[in-house]
Amino acid sequence: MTKSRSLGSVALRKAENLEGGLHFNVFTVDFNEELVALYGGSLLQQTHFLHESIKAILRLYKNLKTPPQSVVLVGHSMGGVVARALFTLPRFNTNLVSLIITQASPHLAPVLSLDPYLLGFYSSVRHKWLNQANKLRNITVLSVGGGYRDYQVRSGLTSLPCPSGDPNKLSLVATAVPRTWVSTDHLSIVWCKELVLATVRAFFDLIDPETRQFTDNQEKKIAVLNHHFIRHPVRMVGEDHSVSISTLDFPEEWSEVNTLRLAYSTPKEGQEKYFMFTLSSRRKAYSHFYCRSSNLEMTSWVYGCVHKNGSCLHPVDLSVGTELLPPYKVLILSFSDLSSVTHLVVSASNLNGKQFTVECEWQRQESLTLSVPVPHVLSFGLTFSDVTVNSSGLLHTIKLHHFNQVYQAFRINVASQCKVQKDRLSNVYRIMVPWFREDSITTVSVPSVTEISGMLHTSSPDNTSDVLLQLHTAPNCQYKVSIRTSLPRVIGQILRFCGPMVPVYTAATLLLACGGQLSSILKSRRAADMSQVVGKGLQPHKVNLPVYVLHVLLSCSRFQEFWSILCLPPMDVLPASSPDAMFHNGVVLVEEWPHLLSPLLYIFGAAVAYWGSTLLHLIMRLISLLLAPLHRPSVSRDCATLRLRTQILIALCLTVIGGISCGAFSVFAAFSLHLYRVLRLQMTERSLSHMLNLAPRKHEDTENGTVNVECLSRSKECNGTPLLSECALEEVRDDLQLHLCLSALFTLPVMLSTPSLIHWIRNLRYTTQLDPDPCWPHIVPLVTVYMLLINCNTLKLYNSKLLPLASCLPLPLAITMVTFSPLHLYRVTYFVLLTLIPLACCCLL
Repeated sequence: MTKSRSLGSVALRKAENLEGGLHFNVFTVDFNEELVALYGGSLLQQTHFLHESIKAILRLYKNLKTPPQSVVLVGHSMGGVVARALFTLPRFNTNLVSLIITQASPHLAPVLSLDPYLLGFYSSVRHKWLNQANKLRNITVLSVGGGYRDYQVRSGLTSLPCPSGDPNKLSLVATAVPRTWVSTDHLSIVWCKELVLATVRAFFDLIDPETRQFTDNQEKKIAVLNHHFIRHPVRMVGEDHSVSISTLDFPEEWSEVNTLRLAYSTPKEGQEKYFMFTLSSRRKAYSHFYCRSSNLEMTSWVYGCVHKNGSCLHPVDLSVGTELLPPYKVLILSFSDLSSVTHLVVSASNLNGKQFTVECEWQRQESLTLSVPVPHVLSFGLTFSDVTVNSSGLLHTIKLHHFNQVYQAFRINVASQCKVQKDRLSNVYRIMVPWFREDSITTVSVPSVTEISGMLHTSSPDNTSDVLLQLHTAPNCQYKVSIRTSLPRVIGQILRFCGPMVPVYTAATLLLACGGQLSSILKSRRAADMSQVVGKGLQPHKVNLPVYVLHVLLSCSRFQEFWSILCLPPMDVLPASSPDAMFHNGVVLVEEWPHLLSPLLYIFGAAVAYWGSTLLHLIMRLISLLLAPLHRPSVSRDCATLRLRTQILIALCLTVIGGISCGAFSVFAAFSLHLYRVLRLQMTERSLSHMLNLAPRKHEDTENGTVNVECLSRSKECNGTPLLSECALEEVRDDLQLHLCLSALFTLPVMLSTPSLIHWIRNLRYTTQLDPDPCWPHIVPLVTVYMLLINCNTLKLYNSKLLPLASCLPLPLAITMVTFSPLHLYRVTYFVLLTLIPLACCCLL
């Protein structure tokens, strides 16, 4: 809704200032803010709804003389993905859509793959646009990413997956858009004024004056989009290229420049002024001509001609190569492209009296280009690389050698000092990425000390290209550039690109914590403290090493054949961070660095598991304090347990409810019943502690005041002790630690199914059944296991013959989960189930 208001209001105001009565009708397709980024069950329905909406909109104009035959789609976030999904529909007419503009849309892959429907939808869209690229080559698509302020969709995902060399598919970041040059968050990209203006200007330039509809000319579409979103030359699209310059009309306004540099400021009085530069005497010593002007008006200002007998013959407008920067426009001309001209003419006319500055110079780019190796990512900021630029020119380029990977992050400090204090044009520091349109621009005054954040959205596809730091400097100033690795930003980049692996390692930590708890019960008949077993769940040598060995083995062709014979799914690894290198002959390429960083990701996942389980324990304690007055004090470990018949009946009812409504609701209900068991154990533990503090103690150690509990040596002695005893308290505490550990593990399936539950709740007024339901494959076993484990306690587990098997399963399951779940997070639920089913059997057998 906000997007349509922004585009519509700006388009209306622009149309009011134009003649001819041209205006746009802006329509909004409301998807009810469904969480399709996390729940993929509605994506296909939204695609069909969009198709019907387009046909309904076009039917509104069927009575016009020249009715529109197509629409322009502007999609935000998943709306852009749905727009591209239109072309997967079997009966969709591709002529209905002439242009697609997407903003912060994750085209490469979903941010989190929480259900199979989401992955299936992405797979069908990707295969359509890759396998039928020739048929869809005439469809123009522009994708704009928000930059580093978008924490929900990283800009690398907004790149369009398409064959290299397709000119009609454009991907870029908002920081590289002319007249925008800023990063936006995921929502503000919709109403960002600079982007809205660029979009509306492009719409007006795309109109065919004859039909008064959007043009069908592909070349014009690309030219307009390049003009407004990629490189903003001073000349408008379609402007007449003809030039009329003559020295005979105003000979006194022409000045020939014989120096190496020109610096000219226009006076307050309006005048016509031209500067002429002779090329013939500069061709051997220099390679380029650089010129900039603070006059940002979109007019031609640099020309080439053949100077003969006091006349400028065969003039050529060279302004088409002008590039717009925040404080001025810049033109760089190569001598190799100027073989047909003998002189350059720079216009500094200000007939309207507007003051501006023009600076030009001859350059030899080899002497103005430096190279500096960036520090290693493992230097942790202790070492730095620096280079000093004694600016005798207006432009310097520093090649940041070995800076081409997304896991690198640097603090780039640029300090400028000038000998003479005077008014100067602002300096522009520009980080240029050759392989993707993600440039970032920083404008500063002189002198100054500026810190630039050096990070990438995509990696170099061939690891040979490096990032360039372009400095538009002031003459006669010194610039010192120092580069230092930023550890916090490196960690941020790792989490930005490898974030989907952290939940998997969190689940692996909780699985190993459950295994450690079962091993403790098997060995000592006691449950260990939950924080201890979760802390011991950090075992990268047992999990990461087998996964890495498997990854190495899969690089061998023979092992791949054996793997395919076993009909095993492919190993889940993060795809290449460079869009151009991601697909090669239909095969998804992967990178090595996520495997090397897997121990660090494991630490992050273990930290989430530890502090998450600690928070769960704290919440249980607080809620138990609030609910304690509503419950009668209990001293038995069997509080809140259910009979087997009751368990089966509740599990059956929840399964039926889940089948006819929402499976996530049944899972959440079963989880709530287990949490109630934890709350009652917490209340019982507190009640027993208070009672024993008030009761006289029979066994005390006079030296240290500790209690000697002899019944802990044998389980059957505890069975014979009174309910109000230290042994009973220890039993309740053991059961509490066991169920806290199980609750933390139970939380994983609940959290993974939360998006579908929210979607179902928000659509209850339309339907009571969630269709499709991603929870249906595991609703029966999951609800049954949750219910059976309510009655679980340490004594039952210790006496079960299945406990040794149940305690050995978590480690191989954790390894398998890390192997197959990073790109399929919904598979975590299946591995949790495989851990809990033997545990539930221990309570029965």
